Amino acid sequence: MECRQCGTCCVAPDISSLGKPAGVHCRHLGDDFRCRDYDGRPAVCRGYRPDELCRLIAAPTMDERVRRYRAIFDI
Repeated sequence: MECRQCGTCCVAPDISSLGKPAGVHCRHLGDDFRCRDYDGRPAVCRGYRPDELCRLIAAPTMDERVRRYRAIFDI
């Protein structure tokens, strides 16, 4: 699956190696929903691959995508 470049994976989950809690924008997430530190991103981000979850949470707004993500994982 191709990345939708929606930025949800940089907001919805926690990223412990960056000290980022779930539901908070990653400090590296740009206004264009792309990583501003792509070459320096942690291993968890490097290893992420878009999958069925991306399709399940698809929505027009970041708030709605995050809400759907959190509902799936009950967080």
